[in-house]
Amino acid sequence: MRAAKMVKQMPPNKKAFFHVIPGSRQVLETIERDGGLSLLLRAGARIAEPSCNACIGMGNAPATGIVSVRSFPRNWEGRSGTEDDQVFLASPETAVACAITGEITDPRDLHIDYPLIDEPDEYAIDDAMVLAPQGTQEVRRGPNIKPLEIPHALGDSINAKVLLKAGDDISTDHILPAGAHILPLRSNIPEISRYVFHHYDHSFVERAEENKGGIIVGGENYGQGSSREHAAIAPMHLGIKAVIVKSFARIHRANLINWGILPLEFADKGDYNEIGQMDEVTIGGLKAALESDSNRIVMKTKKGDIGLRLNLSRLERNIILKGGMLNFIKEQL
Repeated sequence: MRAAKMVKQMPPNKKAFFHVIPGSRQVLETIERDGGLSLLLRAGARIAEPSCNACIGMGNAPATGIVSVRSFPRNWEGRSGTEDDQVFLASPETAVACAITGEITDPRDLHIDYPLIDEPDEYAIDDAMVLAPQGTQEVRRGPNIKPLEIPHALGDSINAKVLLKAGDDISTDHILPAGAHILPLRSNIPEISRYVFHHYDHSFVERAEENKGGIIVGGENYGQGSSREHAAIAPMHLGIKAVIVKSFARIHRANLINWGILPLEFADKGDYNEIGQMDEVTIGGLKAALESDSNRIVMKTKKGDIGLRLNLSRLERNIILKGGMLNFIKEQL
């Protein structure tokens, strides 16, 4: 609505592309009800369906050499769907100001009234498309939809190779890229798993398959960025049993636990330097450590023992012991 009231005062520049992506169907119906949609349409806005859309490179990809100003949370290289993109993140007001002038602009320099918006008393909510189950129904799957794989419970020990030694700030885009070629495979876990670390290390999947799984080692802030659950589901499918890092991004750590992958941290961050890619390591006594309140466990390497932190709550330990959240909930039911 703020964008609509801005373009009512000053229409967009014809040399700029102006895209609007409502956050939900309810938001779209609400701005239509309150008169905002017609203002945006008259301003020449291209209205997309409510979706992640351009944020994950599934639409509105910028042309080569074009600067794009967006009110999204992420702009990793190539995420927009254009390999050499130039995506700048900004507030909605700044993005609209850029559409109005055709160049990067401080909205205060437009010298128009700031569009004050009152929160609606209620949003337009239509649940008619939510269908209640009607007894036993057949689930019909097209060729690109595969049954969801349920992980097995973790064994008492992990004896595996370090399939990847990654650096700091590995994002979920590094682990499983966005884009129009990859994300349509979200309901086909075997196929989307072919793209794990696709841009970061193109041979990772081949190593994972040859060794029937393994572990991943990373640096600080592993799993930052989008809360992309498939960045845990796809490594699970490839047989990843544990991820050992200096520190985790919070949401990705939770996703690893939910899919039965053990998140571990170096007790001494300097030990990160003692492990090499394709080293074989052994972590034993897992069941006893998870069932107790112990927060330490030992990993044996060719250079000696390395201490790891097992910072898991009682609930998280029980989820890992069962092989992930789906197994845990199924047992509770």
